[in-house]
Amino acid sequence: MYAVFSFVAGLVFGIGVIVSEVYRPAKVLDFLNVAGNWDPSLALVAGGAIAVAGIAYAVARTRTQTLLGTPMQLPQSRDIDGRLALGSLVFGIGWGLAGFGPGPALVALGTGHVKAFLFVVAMIAGMAIYEFVDWKRRQWTTSAPPHARAHDHEHASPRHHGRKGH
Repeated sequence: MYAVFSFVAGLVFGIGVIVSEVYRPAKVLDFLNVAGNWDPSLALVAGGAIAVAGIAYAVARTRTQTLLGTPMQLPQSRDIDGRLALGSLVFGIGWGLAGFGPGPALVALGTGHVKAFLFVVAMIAGMAIYEFVDWKRRQWTTSAPPHARAHDHEHASPRHHGRKGH
């Protein structure tokens, strides 16, 4: 049953991407080009998505289980850290340069759009590189001598600044 609802959610998302034409890079780039041929129509799409998500999150916060009976898993952290900021920056730059986000790129891939194919390949490569770098980072932090890990954490956490010798 979970797979059926996942399929339906993806189908509704895909239809929304097609109807709003957000799979077309020219549409996205015209929306981002506020100094030129600006197309504000995607602001309405974004506003509608924010309204629906706001209502869904308000309802979800009151529940412990999803409608399918699985545990409700909402983000616990509201911190804006370096990883979030950098990821948002990279996402925005990629969106602005290519005119694609991940979901619309997959929809455009189905239309045979060559630029979408290249974007998806680059997206998958970027995800693989991230996983590799993160795996190496975790490997280093678990295999590094304790004094190296402690030194690394002192610079990562602001509560350790100001200690003698640092």
